[in-house]
Amino acid sequence: MSPPDLALRAPLGRAWTALPAQWRRALGLLALAWLGNVLLFAADWRAMFLQWWDSSTYNHVLLIPFILGWLVSLRWREVVKVAPQGWWPGLVLFAGAGFLWLLGDFAGLSLATQLGVVLMAQASALTLLGPRVSAALAFPLAYMLFLVPAGDELIPTLQTITARITMALLDLSQVPAHIEGVFITTPGGYFEVAEACSGVKFLIAMVAYGALVANVCFATWTRRAAFMALSVAMPILANGVRAWGTIFIAEHHGIEFAAGFDHVFYGWIFFAMVMAMVMVLAWRFFDRAIDDRMIDPDAIAASPVLGRLSGFAMAQPRALAAAAAIALLFAGWGAWANSLEAAIPARIDFPGVPGWQQVDYAPQSHWKPLHGGASHVLLGRFRDGAGHTVDVSYALYAMQADGHEAGGFGQGAIPLGGGWAWERSAAPLAGGHADRIQTAGPVHRLAETFYRSGSLFTGSNTRLKLRNILDRLLLRERTTATLILSAEDDIPGQPSAEQSMRAFLSAIGPVDAWMDRAALPR
Repeated sequence: MSPPDLALRAPLGRAWTALPAQWRRALGLLALAWLGNVLLFAADWRAMFLQWWDSSTYNHVLLIPFILGWLVSLRWREVVKVAPQGWWPGLVLFAGAGFLWLLGDFAGLSLATQLGVVLMAQASALTLLGPRVSAALAFPLAYMLFLVPAGDELIPTLQTITARITMALLDLSQVPAHIEGVFITTPGGYFEVAEACSGVKFLIAMVAYGALVANVCFATWTRRAAFMALSVAMPILANGVRAWGTIFIAEHHGIEFAAGFDHVFYGWIFFAMVMAMVMVLAWRFFDRAIDDRMIDPDAIAASPVLGRLSGFAMAQPRALAAAAAIALLFAGWGAWANSLEAAIPARIDFPGVPGWQQVDYAPQSHWKPLHGGASHVLLGRFRDGAGHTVDVSYALYAMQADGHEAGGFGQGAIPLGGGWAWERSAAPLAGGHADRIQTAGPVHRLAETFYRSGSLFTGSNTRLKLRNILDRLLLRERTTATLILSAEDDIPGQPSAEQSMRAFLSAIGPVDAWMDRAALPR
């Protein structure tokens, strides 16, 4: 062993031995609990890490573990004055987190499974350290939630907000513009507020940064709340200004120049300026002195509420064993359910449609719905003698799990990165979920989505998820099918999308029965 290694390990060893025995035991058990969490739910932690590493939206999460260590270090001198204890009510929260993981696993919802494993890590700390220590470490424990890569679900909403802000600014700057959903047409060109332009990356990072600053730099809750509101509002407004600026520059200097300027200035400089502006605006309102203690151990010890809660004590080794048993129960239940697959035919095909013929699939602009993990996928175009034309996408799933979700995020008629964007909601024609979508051209489509699982027939993704979860809780093997009917719209000399789809729906009869026939072997 080299001298530098000895020099490094000696202070760490002295710090460990200087801890009270009860703290060494509690930290050792907590380390075992967290290690077991990572090993038992390795797939979820690996999926989270890959998102932190590969997705620019979540690259900032790579800093969160180091921030957590720093936050604990700010409190550590006072925290060790509080005695840790085992606390059995923490097991109730641990079981709740495990059940959330199980539901997410059954629904194929990675956000729920990843949130579940992080909540189990938090509940482990509460169970093994007790309510008083957990109160002292409340913010670092809560800040662990930022480990969960969440926020992509906000993309469609942020696209719409950005487009509306852009239109308002274009009107103020007297640039003629027309908007359809997230597509904006001006004399200088045709623009889309795409997923990458939604501003979700900066918003997510700014919320995590805002929460950190609110805790470290503010002592009063009203100022913390005001700073968090500013941290949410500023990136949304700034992204609208960014989109407007790109279009405004394109009007005067061309689209190519605007695109290059957007990536260089707005991508690297503009949002740094916004973050600096937020700090400048808030600086004079900071009310926590740099040498203020982050927690008050005397107040924690004297708290009557924490005193009553501390009465529900439990031996820490028994608490760890109980948590391990709960985690194994849910992991085993999930593994059993995931091993179940419904029987499906080796080959399927579209049922016949009276008066309609299947023709070559040749849309104006390529459209291919996403059915990730489906056992069978069919995509075809049907036309009748009156010129009505409908595109049909059908998918049959033997199971519903992560990577095999009929109604998962980014699945269906508007896949992320597929070149199509949501324009507006539409009235359903046959009880499904209808959207009007658009791509460059512009080319418009009307699309209606239907789900079928057992006796359930719905256009609601939520109802489908609930049915899938119930089936897996009860260990039932059941297929799930998705049907998307779509037609191109606004084509001169051809029937409207609604007319074509109504004609097709009339020809196939009850949609649920037609979907069932499509699942039969051919």
